Parts: sequence; structure tokens; C-alpha cells
Amino acid sequence: MTYELKDYLNAINTTKEPLMSSEDPVWEQKYPPYVVNKCLGFNADTILLVNEMNRLHHLDKKLQFDFFLNSLRPRKRFSPWMKAKKLENLEYVKEYYGYSNEKARAALVLLDDKQISAIKNKLYKGGRNGRSELDSGADVRSQSKRTRRFSKGS
Repeated sequence: MTYELKDYLNAINTTKEPLMSSEDPVWEQKYPPYVVNKCLGFNADTILLVNEMNRLHHLDKKLQFDFFLNSLRPRKRFSPWMKAKKLENLEYVKEYYGYSNEKARAALVLLDDKQISAIKNKLYKGGRNGRSELDSGADVRSQSKRTRRFSKGS
């Protein structure tokens, strides 16, 4: 038998099925109170109850589950999982200035679009795989000057 998070959440939110009252003791062992609190905490009607369970985190898992099971009204509660927001130009600023994530975020607030595009152009490595290890920017520039001199004289 599988003991998935969705089973616990469906029992609390819609079916009101007492999973932990069954003869299977694994239901109580596999219950993830932190994750259930986090999932239920996004809804306005559950936030106070979730806060209460966070305050009383030392209670048995069965007591926490029964509290939610009997306190929340049946309702479909779907909320997106919060994820860290990825900033698209963060890596450019980190590489250009040698900053950490935190400092690069602060720098992104100060930089305008023109400055960011200048940083992107400066860091552009070109080619299919970027510059090779043998070709640094200075070597390529000096080689191009030499080839221009020789091509003019020929």
C-alpha cells in the first residue's frame, strides 16, 4: 500500500476519512506534519489552524492529523507550491562582478536594462561552445590585427 501526501491531504480536505484509525500503523509513521502544514498554510481559512499546529509541533502525528480532520470544513483546497523566483540576469551579474547570489540580487535592482545588456555583450563568448581554452579575448584581437597587416601587404 502506498502512503502518499495526496492521500493525507484529500482525507483532511475532502473525504474526511480517518486514515490513522485504521489497523495499519504505518499511516501514522509516514504522516509528514511539516509538509501537510505547509500545504494547508496557503489558504486563508486554514492559516490560523496551521499556525496552531506549528505552535504545538510536539504533539503526536495522530493528534495533529485528527485536529485538521475534525477542525477543517470539507472543501477543495488547491494551492501552488511556492518556489524560489529565478532571476534571468542573475548569473550574468554574478560572473561579471564576481558577486554572491545575495550581492548580485542587490546589484540587479540598481542596474538598468542598458547596463545589463552591456554586461551580456561583454560576457558573450560566441561560437557553438563559447571560446575555447586556447583563444582568450586578447589573443583573438591580436591575431586579427596581425592577419589584417599581412593581408594588406600581400
